[in-house]
Amino acid sequence: MSDTRVLPAELRNAWLLQARSHPLIAGGLLAAGLAVAALLLTGVVNAFSGTAPLNLARALLGGTAGFVATGGGALLAVALGRMTIRSHDCMLGFTAGMMLAASSFSLILPGLAAGREILGNSPGAALVVAFGLGLGVLLMLGLDYFTPHAHETSGACGPGAERLSRVWLFVLAITLHNLPEGMAIGVGFSGGDLGVALPLTSAIVIQDIPEGLAVALALRGTGQAAPLAVLTAAASGLMEPFGALVGVGLSSGFALAYPVGLGLAAGAMVFVVSHEVIPETHRNGHQTPATLGLMGGFAVMMFLDNAFG
Repeated sequence: MSDTRVLPAELRNAWLLQARSHPLIAGGLLAAGLAVAALLLTGVVNAFSGTAPLNLARALLGGTAGFVATGGGALLAVALGRMTIRSHDCMLGFTAGMMLAASSFSLILPGLAAGREILGNSPGAALVVAFGLGLGVLLMLGLDYFTPHAHETSGACGPGAERLSRVWLFVLAITLHNLPEGMAIGVGFSGGDLGVALPLTSAIVIQDIPEGLAVALALRGTGQAAPLAVLTAAASGLMEPFGALVGVGLSSGFALAYPVGLGLAAGAMVFVVSHEVIPETHRNGHQTPATLGLMGGFAVMMFLDNAFG
C-alpha cells in the first residue's frame, strides 16, 4: 500500500511549485485574500456593536440550518439506499438552478440596489458589485488551484492531491462547495433586510438536503459504511455556519462592504455552479433531465424570493 501522508514540507514545496506554474492565479488569490482580510478587520468592531449582534446571531442560525439540512439529507441515504445516476444528475441540476437564481435575485440585485443608495448612481453601483464578483471568482479559483481536492470529471486537483486518498479529496471538494453558500447566508443577514436574507437562506437550506443525500450516497459508493458516510457528509456542512460568520463579518464594516460582499458571495457561487456542478450533471449523458432540474430549481428560488421578499 502506498504512503498517502502529505508532510508539511512536501505540501509547502507543492504550493510553491503551483505558484510558480500559475503566477497570475497565485497573485489573484493573494490579492483576494488581502482584500477579504481587510474587509473582515473593518467589520470586527461593527459585528459586535449596535444592532449587528442580532444580524450575527441570525447569520449563525441560518448557517446552522444549512448544516442541519445537509445532515438530514445524509440520513436519507440510509433509507433510500441507492439512487440512479439519472436522478442524481437531475437533483444536482436542481441545486445548480437554485444557486444561480439565489446569486441573481438575492445577491446581485440587492447589491446593485445598495450600491445605488450609497453612491447615488447606477454605473458606480455596478462597478462595486462587479469588483465583488471578481473577488469571489479569484478566491474560489485560487482555492481550486491550491487546495487538494477531487473533481468527478477531471480527477485529483491541487498540490499534493496524488498523495491523499480519494475519499478525503472528495470531502475537501464538498467543503469548498459549501463555503460560498455559508458566506452568502452571512452577507444576506448582515444588512438586516430579512426580505433579502430569508429567501436566500431558504433556497440554500432546501438545496442542502439533496446535496447531503448525494454526498452520502457517493461515499457509500466508495465502500464506506453507512454511519461513517452519513457523519462525513454531515460534517461537510459545518463550513456553512463558519462561512456565515465570515460573510457577516465581511459586510459589517464600511458601507460599501455590503454590496461588495454580496457581489463576492455571488461570484463564488456562480463559479462553483459553472466549474463544479454543471459539468458533473452533464458527464453521464443526462443533459436534458439535468437542465430541466436546473430550470425547476431556478423557478423554485424565484418563487421563494417573491414569497418572502
